[in-house]
Amino acid sequence: MTVRERKPEWIRARFPGGERYMELKRILREGQLHSVCEEARCPNIGECFNAGTATFMILGDTCTRACGFCDVTSGRPQALDLLEPFRLARTVERLGLDYAVITSVNRDDLDDGGASVFAACLRAIRQRLPACEVEVLIPDFEGNWEALRTVVEAQPVVLNHNTETVPRLYRRVRPKARYSRSLELLARVKQINPAMTTKSGVMVGLGETVEELRQMLTDLRAHDVDLVTVGQYLRPSPKHLPVERYWHPDEFAAIAEAGRALGFRHIEAGPLVRSSYHAGEQQRVAALG
Repeated sequence: MTVRERKPEWIRARFPGGERYMELKRILREGQLHSVCEEARCPNIGECFNAGTATFMILGDTCTRACGFCDVTSGRPQALDLLEPFRLARTVERLGLDYAVITSVNRDDLDDGGASVFAACLRAIRQRLPACEVEVLIPDFEGNWEALRTVVEAQPVVLNHNTETVPRLYRRVRPKARYSRSLELLARVKQINPAMTTKSGVMVGLGETVEELRQMLTDLRAHDVDLVTVGQYLRPSPKHLPVERYWHPDEFAAIAEAGRALGFRHIEAGPLVRSSYHAGEQQRVAALG
């Protein structure tokens, strides 16, 4: 018998349900689209879907990597769906969004890692709904900087790439990624377009120390990252990495204060914070200064 892990009282999220939740699920299915909210079992799915927002996941639902924290299916992906950008844009228009977030699985099987599809999605949304701002949460493209340029030149309002965890834990948490490569990617965005807003997301609870986390935030600022999110890692299933500890809300508040002192334009930190949670609000707060 599997014993269900008991979480602290501050880890509470709305149970998925309600008319708006079901409506958004139906719209996604009709558009043959995926959301990272569903695929990664995000704890905020009930709140976000009931608010009519979702983080769209392109390039299929199968990832070429198998990170120890992630519940997205890994394996051999299917062929590219060339109509996906148009279906995505139609769905964004149907929902009447003023801010959309697009992420993807890792597609290391593709020469450009799927960068051209990100760009096509940005162009398609802009054509159908010019007022909608689009944030992208991209993979590392295995260090293919021309692929990165393809996405940057498609002009997302925010370019997000998650560093996820401290460098000491990369081999266990993100075995196919490299901390230095993720930092370089974020720095190169500014080299291509100095005015572009960059963002990164971090998880805690995997065994990092407070000092390591503070150093990671220092590294991100040193690479000119503007926005950062810090949230609690929650184990999707018993086959995934265990939670080493749950950070208390007061610790998140201290990390947020440390981030503000480092000069981030905005930092959001809390037990249920995710990189795309309240993304539009984060961007607007940062834009105000």
